[in-house]
Amino acid sequence: MAHLWEIDHPYYCQEGNYFKSGQHTLFASWTDFTEETLFYRGDRDQNLLIRWDWRKPGHYEWEGEETLLLFFVLQRKAWLCSVEMPVTEVDESAIHAWLTECAQTMRATWEPLLDALQPAA
Repeated sequence: MAHLWEIDHPYYCQEGNYFKSGQHTLFASWTDFTEETLFYRGDRDQNLLIRWDWRKPGHYEWEGEETLLLFFVLQRKAWLCSVEMPVTEVDESAIHAWLTECAQTMRATWEPLLDALQPAA
């Protein structure tokens, strides 16, 4: 399986929210994110993770700090927001496990259509 930083999504997502400033939050570390926010342990349907990007120097033309970006839709409020934190390869296992849990919520939303998809020929 590929490392999280090796996955290149087909398009980018802009941090924050176009219509409201202040919707991009910085955390000091993955641990701080897990301890300080309901995005981590809160209701996955209300705080729906729609995308993640692990930026690592040398991968996909990124030369900045190694960071994890997470993009959420707060469905009850119709807000798009994002969070960002520095990460290291040591964090990958815990992040992978959490992203997998979040993916189950997204899958449940789309499951009726996913079952109808035919594999590409």
